[in-house]
Amino acid sequence: MRTLTARILGLALFLAAASALAQPVAGREYKLIDPPQAVPAGERIEVIGFFSYGCPVCYAAEPHLTRWLMKRDADVEFRRIPSPLPAAWAPFARLYYTLEALQLVDRLHWPIFDNHHFDGRRLNNEKNLLEWLSANEIDALLFKRTMDSPAVGEKVAAARRLLDEYNVEGVPTFIVGGRYVTTARMAGGVAEVVEVVDHLVARAREARAKR
Repeated sequence: MRTLTARILGLALFLAAASALAQPVAGREYKLIDPPQAVPAGERIEVIGFFSYGCPVCYAAEPHLTRWLMKRDADVEFRRIPSPLPAAWAPFARLYYTLEALQLVDRLHWPIFDNHHFDGRRLNNEKNLLEWLSANEIDALLFKRTMDSPAVGEKVAAARRLLDEYNVEGVPTFIVGGRYVTTARMAGGVAEVVEVVDHLVARAREARAKR
C-alpha cells in the first residue's frame, strides 16, 4: 500500500511540475509592459489585437482568434487595431475603419483576408477593392467617400500613435490589460498565441481582484 501511495504521490508531483513548465513565462512567451499603459475604466479586461489584412501570419491566426472570441468570457473586451505600417498596409487600415463605420466588419472581415491571400485579389489596391466591393453588392461610391473621410483618417492616425505607445514591432501583437504583450513569434505559433492571451487575461483578472 505504501508503495502504491508513493507512486500516486510521485505521479501527482510529476503532473504538477509538467503543468508549471507548460505555463507561459514572462520574457519568453510574453513580456511585461513597464510602466503599464492606462486602460478604460470599468470591470472589463481590454485585449487589443494589432493586425493587418496584408499580414499572412494574421491570416493564419484569424481562425484561431475567431474561435477564441466565440468562447471568451463576458468580462473580456476585444479591440482590433489595424496597423498602417509599413506604408503598403496603410490602405488596409483605412479599409478596416471604413468597415467599422459602415457596420460591415462582421460581413466582410474574413472574406477580405481570404480573397486577398488565398485568391490573390490584392485588395490594398483601391481599384481592385472597389471592384470587389461592387461584386459583393456594396455601394462602392459610399465606401470610397467614407474611406477618404477625415473621421477615418483620424482613426488611422490614432492607430499609428497606439503602435508607437506600445512599441509594436510587428503583427499579430496582443496587448492584455495594458500590462502584458505577446506575439505569435513569442508564443511559438498562431494557435499558441491565443492560449497565451487566455493565460494573460486570467492574470489580469487576478490582479484586478486584488485591488
